[in-house]
Amino acid sequence: MGTWSEEPFGNDTAADWAWELDEADSWDVITDVLQDYLGEEETDSGLDEVAVAAAAVVAHGAGLAVSEEEDTESVEGFLGRVGAPPASVVSAARAALDKVGGQSELAELWADADGLDDWRATLARLRGALPA
Repeated sequence: MGTWSEEPFGNDTAADWAWELDEADSWDVITDVLQDYLGEEETDSGLDEVAVAAAAVVAHGAGLAVSEEEDTESVEGFLGRVGAPPASVVSAARAALDKVGGQSELAELWADADGLDDWRATLARLRGALPA
């Protein structure tokens, strides 16, 4: 697992995916990721990581402070262009966080690395930032 922290962009897959935000000018890029993730019956850790990152973008768009531990320049630029997330994206982000925090391959990897509690606390922080 190419992970250096439990933060949403603290892994190679999510950090690489964040570069896609540099060219995006609408919430469609996030919507597509979240809807594709939610439509998958079985996911792998890479899909799980990108879903968490996409949900984190939504949480940051809803007002959650961006972590100083991560390189989030792409996220900040994206949010500056698109503004606050629409309600449908917030709902999808909430559902994706619930799915990945349950029986996902990424949850299994965090459990094997003895970091499950810290990682789930990060998911809870992201989910808590999403408006109801």
